Amino acid sequence: MNADAEVAQPGRDRLGPLIITLFGLYARGEDNWLSVASVVQLMAELGVDGQAVRSSISRLKRRGVVVADRRDGAAGYALAEQTLELLAEGDTRIFERRRATAEDGWLVVVFSVPESERDKRHALRTSLTQLGFGTTAPGVWVAPGNLAGETRRTLERRGLAEYVDLFTGQHFGFGDLRSKVRAWWDLDELADLYADFLRRHRPVVLEDVTTPAQAFRTYVPMLTQWRRLPYSDPGLPLSLLPPGWNGVTAEALFGELNTTLSAPAREHALAVIHGR
Repeated sequence: MNADAEVAQPGRDRLGPLIITLFGLYARGEDNWLSVASVVQLMAELGVDGQAVRSSISRLKRRGVVVADRRDGAAGYALAEQTLELLAEGDTRIFERRRATAEDGWLVVVFSVPESERDKRHALRTSLTQLGFGTTAPGVWVAPGNLAGETRRTLERRGLAEYVDLFTGQHFGFGDLRSKVRAWWDLDELADLYADFLRRHRPVVLEDVTTPAQAFRTYVPMLTQWRRLPYSDPGLPLSLLPPGWNGVTAEALFGELNTTLSAPAREHALAVIHGR
């Protein structure tokens, strides 16, 4: 369930990611719809006032992320078709993520886009960045081999396949691959992102989260922060990462919080949505 880079744009709208998380978690199971009143109430529990929520939803609507949809006389919003596709793609990586191993090899993308289609070049670079690719040279990008299927589907869906060649295989030479991985990816930035997640969410004492409302207030911000990370980090093999890679600790923490909090958080959200 990830649409951060394409639809949430957290740098421009800090509330967008939270709202997308709410819709992704709870609207899809409710015939893809949430009333404005329920979104405002749920966001209020996260410390956001109603006017800010309405303004943020309006921005999401202008970008085509959500669409206005009145049902039974109630104002509300549904996720746009493209947003639903993006969230479905993200679900697998976020909730069923598998870290690559050396045996998975590498996926290499080589592309060439005519100067007259610079918009496609930008879209292609954006797509590869969102998939977690590293850059080895201009027009040559690399990722763990287990991302081959997801990469192919994404490029086809976005109409970019005709500009790209995909290759899979092993690194045959030359040089130290660990050093090259550090050059192709900003591992220091990734480590900082994981450290911030751990700093924010490791203090959570699950024994103190005793009500569905508390679970909701803990779970939604946690998931909103986490869902960016599997896209910044493509799941590089641990054998090529620095010793004691903190991404492993962060993954374990996310798994524990998700397992413990998701069900009671959903219970509370649905109670608000249905006015119980």
